Amino acid sequence: MCGRFIRTTPIERYAALFSAHGSVELKPSYNIPPGGPILLARNKAKGGRELVALKWGLVPAWSKAPRTDFSTINARAETVDEKPTFKSAFRFRRCLIASDGFIEWQRAADKQKQPFWVGLADRKPFAFAGLWERWEREGEILESCAIIVTQANALMRPIHDRMPVILSPDQYDAWMNPKETHVEALKSLLVPFPSDRMHAYPISSRINTPRNDSQDLLDPLEGHLPL
Repeated sequence: MCGRFIRTTPIERYAALFSAHGSVELKPSYNIPPGGPILLARNKAKGGRELVALKWGLVPAWSKAPRTDFSTINARAETVDEKPTFKSAFRFRRCLIASDGFIEWQRAADKQKQPFWVGLADRKPFAFAGLWERWEREGEILESCAIIVTQANALMRPIHDRMPVILSPDQYDAWMNPKETHVEALKSLLVPFPSDRMHAYPISSRINTPRNDSQDLLDPLEGHLPL
């Protein structure tokens, strides 16, 4: 799935990449955990896109409280248009979530999980396909989001059977088109990113602790080959 990721590229570069505007104060992080604020671009009501920082873990508008009893950091591509938690956001509130890479854990023979850094082979920043939602009760407002995940590509399969949906820049407009509500057209974008454009390697288990947040967390483990 996707339970931890990285965003260290300057926000101004994401603004240019996503053709979005807005002033967001958000520290870079090498270890973003669920529940934290994450950077994304969404459509504005009067046109154009804006950058915002929203809570990672989508709370649907119909929820009785500003939380859920189950994990909503990820939405499955296969059922995102059907699940009550996500289907409204899928039709009307899609977004581009800023990332420089993500962490996935491979279960080893000794039952210990080995973390891997995974990202683009050229190490450029990119966008996850995401959804956002607004919850409001008695003047309390919470805006939150989720990352869409799909089946693993050939690179990811030795690590995990799922991966986040990574969109290419030439897909941004199609994903963010507010007039597009055709399910099949949108779901056609929610496919595994090409393996030959990605890279992965094992990293230290220190990444497992959310309070650890430094560049050396992403150093390759000595004596371990990348995938």
